[in-house]
Amino acid sequence: MLSKEGYILHLFIKPERKSIMKEVEEFSLKKGHGIEGDINANPISPRQVLVIRYEDISELGIPPGELRENIVVAGIQPESFAPGSLISFDSGAAIRLTFHCEPCKRIAHLVDSLKILQAKRGILGVVINSGTINVGNNVHIETDKFPALSENPYERFLDFIIRVPAGKVVTYQQIIQAIGVDNSYLRAIPIYLKKTSADDYPIHRILDSKGYLIKYVDNQLHKLESEGIKILSNANLSNSKNEFFVDYLKYS
Repeated sequence: MLSKEGYILHLFIKPERKSIMKEVEEFSLKKGHGIEGDINANPISPRQVLVIRYEDISELGIPPGELRENIVVAGIQPESFAPGSLISFDSGAAIRLTFHCEPCKRIAHLVDSLKILQAKRGILGVVINSGTINVGNNVHIETDKFPALSENPYERFLDFIIRVPAGKVVTYQQIIQAIGVDNSYLRAIPIYLKKTSADDYPIHRILDSKGYLIKYVDNQLHKLESEGIKILSNANLSNSKNEFFVDYLKYS
């Protein structure tokens, strides 16, 4: 297990959707939530914070903030900066790094090819200890502190679904939040369901984004009723009382 030191060079926050990243001198990290005041704060998401090494963007000629990152660190060696690592700060705040942030078309204008940004766009993470962090603070990183989450969204889907207990349900929208993908992945959920064995995974506990039963599960109505889920009609479930949120922090 490697243990290394670095420091915070830049901090950015996104207060609203479609707004530009705002550079700040400090912000507060909240355990199980993310960055206070940031639009991406979400208790069930594995992508609450995006951390980037300055050395990676500098060699590509990309200015800080352009990759929509929140924390730019310097002085951390690449072999220490990996999913599964623990990043801690002077205040006691800490982040568990989950998986690499994937390059996307929103940042395609910054490079000749998005392939250049593979494993260079930073690593996503969840806040496991609260505290305020400032530009110039020391950064302590320890490798192999947690299991790294899969880089494959379908594998994260399976990991999430297997943890939905009897008597609870989850919607498509909650699934994409919990596996850390864009809203465009709503179209992929039916594909995932078709390739997932109902014998091995409780896919009968999945509803569409409006809370309706889905067509990919045999006897879903009966299976949910047998687990104590109240059915409002043969086609509609109350997701106002039966929502199930998975805390990724419990997976460690």
